[in-house]
Amino acid sequence: PKDKMVFTGNPVRQDIANDTNKQDALAHFGLNPSKKTLLVLGGSLGSRRINQLIEKERDFFKKHDIQLLWQCGKFYFSEYKKYDDQTNTKVFAFIDRMDLVYATADFIISRAGASSVSELAIVGKPVIFIPSPNVAEDHQTKNALAISSKQGAILIKEKDLDSQFSIVFSDLIQNQKLQSELSDNISALAKPNATKDIVDQIVKLIKH
Repeated sequence: PKDKMVFTGNPVRQDIANDTNKQDALAHFGLNPSKKTLLVLGGSLGSRRINQLIEKERDFFKKHDIQLLWQCGKFYFSEYKKYDDQTNTKVFAFIDRMDLVYATADFIISRAGASSVSELAIVGKPVIFIPSPNVAEDHQTKNALAISSKQGAILIKEKDLDSQFSIVFSDLIQNQKLQSELSDNISALAKPNATKDIVDQIVKLIKH
């Protein structure tokens, strides 16, 4: 019943909401503070298609003076660690200090699982979602659409990456207005108090 439904959002790690200093975060990863940083997230296991995209577009990023913080996933680390060049590209199997990772980012490429979408709304950076098509009921595409339909993120489907990615990303990095709009709109959809709201609802139900 509709009157029993409560929209809480998903619980997320509390540390990502920390006001982490960007310069400290860049220094932690050995990144150049004078360059824009693209954070690439494929989930803890990694995303073959996203990794293939980043590998293919390395010259494109270099041309635009974009440095990469690339979380390729443990399944793919042995294949992509060769691109960790200590100057423009940092490759990790997994990163546990997500507060620092998010603080470094000017732009983010991510899958669109529920936790990722919820965290990125709180982070409030310009995001390109590349949903996995290989999940139950194509739920990642629906998650990404819930944000992109409100102009809070850019959605590119895997099948359109080769034709669209460089055009879309070029426009994003050169368009300050678009960057600000994406940040503002995704931030407006954030539910930073989701954990507390869920617990409050549980307590309320117990008391009744």
